[in-house]
Amino acid sequence: MSSSLCNVREILERHNLHSKNLEKLEQPSLELQLVENSNHSMLSKEIAEKSHQLRQMRGEDLHGLNIEELQQLEKSLESGLSRVMEKKICNGQGQVGGDSENVFCEDGQSSESVTNVFPSNGTPNDYESSDTSLKLGLPYSG
Repeated sequence: MSSSLCNVREILERHNLHSKNLEKLEQPSLELQLVENSNHSMLSKEIAEKSHQLRQMRGEDLHGLNIEELQQLEKSLESGLSRVMEKKICNGQGQVGGDSENVFCEDGQSSESVTNVFPSNGTPNDYESSDTSLKLGLPYSG
């Protein structure tokens, strides 16, 4: 009887040991938790920063920006607008009728060369009616 009692105790001890090992495997290590927390906080900061940049590009949250930062934002917006206009012209060129304007829409082409070309009807309606330009700077005192 005592030998069977010893076997039962051994089995219970192995069961308890196995259960404890499973609990350890299920719980991530402290080091892993620290890395995950660090990644989470870094990504949260990046999301907040990108959200703030997006609001500024929409013309919101501009308080606190100095003239240099405003001009940098303006340059970024103008660059983006040029690419949008280039894409519009390229898309319109394929639909309007092609060869009447000598427009080549290729990657790497400077945006200035395309933004001055208008659809074949000769009117720069889209460009002039656009209310998206923003000019910043100090008055010229020449």
